[in-house]
Amino acid sequence: MKLGAWLVALACTAAPQLASARQEIRLERQMFVERVSTDVNGRARRVLESADRAGSGDQLIFVVNWRNEGNRPVRGLAVTNAVPRGTQLDLSDPAMQVSVDGGAHWGRLADLWLPTPLGGTRRAVPADITHVRWTVLDEISPGESGRLSYRATVR
Repeated sequence: MKLGAWLVALACTAAPQLASARQEIRLERQMFVERVSTDVNGRARRVLESADRAGSGDQLIFVVNWRNEGNRPVRGLAVTNAVPRGTQLDLSDPAMQVSVDGGAHWGRLADLWLPTPLGGTRRAVPADITHVRWTVLDEISPGESGRLSYRATVR
């Protein structure tokens, strides 16, 4: 069997399994603004509020909850989110992968490059990030759930 035909056959057999696994995992995404105020004792108090009134300089917190609602374990779950325009991600999480081309290529920001209008390339910068992704390496048993969160700043 030629390599091209083998890849097509592999893709056809893997696609139903991938689609099935995606349907078994329920994702719930939330976005909050972190507000800091001072209580009556002079201590800083952090409160999460709805992000519908976020403004320049506000700290956003994104939360993604997942749950395996199927009857089989799921392995290698990739949780992917688009990055809202006008935000800058906190890139301190070493497990976070980013994309600067709509999800076609993934890696750490320092390893990504973009083409320039004159035919060259340049290093990607935080403003270029279009998507963020984490891969859950552990097996997710039926009924098991988890959560991840990350931060961004409104520019």
